[in-house]
Amino acid sequence: MPQEMTTRNISSERACAMLSVIKEFKGLSSTDLEAIAKVCHWHRYGAGEEIVRYHDYSNSVFFITQGEMRVNYYSMSGQEVILCDLTTGEIFGELTAIDGRSRSATVVARTSSLMASISSSAFQELIFTNRQIAAAILQRLTGQIRRLTERVFEFSTLAVRNRIHAELLRLAKKQPIVSNKAIISPAPTRVDLANLVSTVRETVSRELADLERENLILTKDHEIHILDVARLTEMVENVRGNF
Repeated sequence: MPQEMTTRNISSERACAMLSVIKEFKGLSSTDLEAIAKVCHWHRYGAGEEIVRYHDYSNSVFFITQGEMRVNYYSMSGQEVILCDLTTGEIFGELTAIDGRSRSATVVARTSSLMASISSSAFQELIFTNRQIAAAILQRLTGQIRRLTERVFEFSTLAVRNRIHAELLRLAKKQPIVSNKAIISPAPTRVDLANLVSTVRETVSRELADLERENLILTKDHEIHILDVARLTEMVENVRGNF
């Protein structure tokens, strides 16, 4: 069970400082942050703990102030499908808070984490009364739609090896690119990468080995070094066409 902190044992100043790392709250005034902090409940989760479950009807919105989350669900056959990983500064749970329907995925803590949560009604009050927050949430939702559209296109049209290339490029672009190189660290496991692109671990291992032989990547110490980001980008764009 998560360890819950209350506003009685966390100072307003500390709460505001932790909430300020949330991307959608960047640039908010101290008054706005204090208003949000007043309606927050704080929770600590250990690695592996489940925060929300697919199809449940909890409706809180969560703000990740420390730690990493995994968003996934399992098929009827038991195969894990990884939708994404979330890190410090991200939010989740906003879909159910907006439309009142059941959770669309399960969220599990990957590391020890500290999060704030607010109720659906408090979240709606925020976006209805603060234009800056409303704009940030709209941008977040449109970004999610664009990413999901891209993944649907890839799953529908690309061969497995090309989907692996696209996922590696997506992960590389989240890292600093220096002299046309990027380091994915920590790298996803072969199983995780397989679950991200809907294949099996053996296929991922073969493709990574092929990319190493082509001097496009180097795997070592739980990292994947992309040795030529431009070339990987070209490979992905060539199979995507004009999408």
